[in-house]
Amino acid sequence: MGTRRKSRELTMQMLFQGDLGKQTPEQVNKLFWTSRDDVDEETRSFAEDLYRIATVREDEIDDLIQAHAQNWRIERMPVVDRNLLRAATAEMLGFPNTPGPIIINETLEVARRYAAPESIHFLNGVLDAIGKAVLKARLA
Repeated sequence: MGTRRKSRELTMQMLFQGDLGKQTPEQVNKLFWTSRDDVDEETRSFAEDLYRIATVREDEIDDLIQAHAQNWRIERMPVVDRNLLRAATAEMLGFPNTPGPIIINETLEVARRYAAPESIHFLNGVLDAIGKAVLKARLA
């Protein structure tokens, strides 16, 4: 598994931990890394960057997800799906040089490992719509 994909997976796990455990970002950062001493610095650094963006811009990210997940309230989405969307949207917003299709593809690969099989199409559709909206806003 590549460094970036591993970072994306770790970011989703951090968001999942904070979401399900109702933990603050500080609590997640403290607890999450205590059992992961096998993660190299580059992987950890990118995961922490994505997590920081996802938590600092949480309201903006959730608004984007809500606007593009037709007929789905964010709080009713499966926890894994919701946090995969948050991590990918954070990357789209925070790393504009990474092409949207790469972010989407990598997110779907992580989803194949953690999400329900029926989630793949849902995630792909929502992330595609978010990617187009982010790109449009960037060009405006």
